[in-house]
Order: sequence, then structure tokens, then C-alpha cells
Amino acid sequence: MSADVQLALALVITIASACLLNWGYLVEHGAASLLPPLSVKRPLAAARLLLASRRWLLGFWAEVGGWSLYVLALALAPLALVQAASAGGIGVLAFLVSRLGSARLHRRERLGVAIAVTGLALLGLSLGGGAEHGSSGDWVAVLAWVGGSFVVAALAVRPGDRVLGGGTRYGIAAGILFAAGDVATKSVVEGGGRIALAPLMLSAYGIGTLVLQMGFQRGSALTTAGLATLLTNAVPIAAGMSIYHEPLPGGAAGAARILAFACVVVGAVVLSRDGHAVSAPTAPAAPGPPVASAAP
Repeated sequence: MSADVQLALALVITIASACLLNWGYLVEHGAASLLPPLSVKRPLAAARLLLASRRWLLGFWAEVGGWSLYVLALALAPLALVQAASAGGIGVLAFLVSRLGSARLHRRERLGVAIAVTGLALLGLSLGGGAEHGSSGDWVAVLAWVGGSFVVAALAVRPGDRVLGGGTRYGIAAGILFAAGDVATKSVVEGGGRIALAPLMLSAYGIGTLVLQMGFQRGSALTTAGLATLLTNAVPIAAGMSIYHEPLPGGAAGAARILAFACVVVGAVVLSRDGHAVSAPTAPAAPGPPVASAAP
């Protein structure tokens, strides 16, 4: 398979992954918002509540399918390129929320989505400069990045923050954790001794998933999952260049790729105030979680 064909295939797979992931997020939001309060201090109890909901499981397995496609794309293309393309999933999420959700998008939300999608278009222009694979990454650098991500995520959800809403804080934390999982995944797919990083990778994804559900109980699907999606993609772009030494193309193509990254960051900032915020559940629901009419 030629390099150009491999790159094109990776981009198609990434777009399919983004669609599946964001549809799964929307389904999970609808299910999690009806459950009793979830807490990272009681992870087993939270897991039981989520796993007992057939509706949530439908969204979760869609998310797993999207992640599997993402891993396949990572094996074919550089981390920075896959992450930037995947950021376009925010547009898919906005479309689903506007068509299937109960709330209309605010002007600010539409602006944030438009900026993020503009970044994806700029990424497409940057492909003319090529997309080279970097190194396999240094073990110490990968571990330091992932460990630091856990610390930053914990700080993001600290109680008493009056600046950011609950959905925003938990969306940021989930995005940072998912990004840490993606950075570890890039090393794991290299094979060999790097498979030892798999437990760390799975821990980041598992805790990130629980944190995301807690955000769904406190904010809208677009703000919570949107911020998680944007940070999941923006942070590893930086990791791809700093840890894995993935080079930028020269000239206008390199400038377009940098601007694409900037658009993802700006889009996240614009979405950081939740226009459809909801209060976290304060009392247990009736016995037994809601059950959807369709099994996963």
C-alpha cells in the first residue's frame, strides 16, 4: 500500500471513528442524566449503575467501536494527523444535538463548532505538505506525560470552582484523561515491550469514561462531550510533536496545520461556558436504572 493511499485510508477511518464516538456520547448523555449521582469515590457503585442501563450500554459499545477504529487509524498515520482529523467529530456532535436533542444550539455553541470545523478544513489543506511518522517516543517522556495528565485532570474537577460549570470542568478532565490514553495508545500499537503500557492506557480511558458520565449529569452533551472531544484531540497533537517528534511540513502547509491546532483550542474556549447546564442529581432515583426499549 502506498503512503498516500495509507494516509487517505487512515483519514476515512478516523472520520468514521469520530461519527461513532460522538453518537455514542449523545446516547450516554441521555442515559447518565437520568441515573442517581455518580462519584469517582465509589467507582464500583457507579459502574454497576451504568452497566445496568441498557440504553447507556448501547452508547458505550458505540464508543468502544469508535475507539477501535481510532486505534486502527493510529497504526496507519501519525498521531498529530489522526487527532486533528478526529477533532472534526465536534461538528457531528453538534448536528446530532440539534437534530436529536431537546435543546437548540445557542449562537455561541454554533460559533465554537464552526471554529473547530474550520480547523479540520485547514488540516485538509495542510496534507499537501505530507505527514511523516516520527519516533516511537521515550518511555520516560510518555510516563511523565500520562502521569501529569492525571494530576491536571484531578485539579480540573476540584470542588468549589465558581468559574467553570460542572459540565465544563468534568468535560475538561475527561478530555485530558482520554488524551493521556491516546498518547499511551500510540506507544502500545508500536508493539514489543511497549505493550506494558496497556494497563496505564486502559486506566486513563476507564477513569475518563466515568468522569465524562459525571459531566453528563451536570451539563449539556455538546459542552461536556464537545470539550472532551476537542481536548482529546488537541493535547495529543502537541504530544505528537514533542514526545514522538512528528515533524511539521514546511511553508504554507505547516502554517495551515498550526492554525488548525489553534482553531481546536479556540473552539474549546468558546464552548467552555455551558449554555444548557443542568444541576447534578442530588437524590437517588427510583429503584433500578432506566431501561431503554432496545438492547445493545
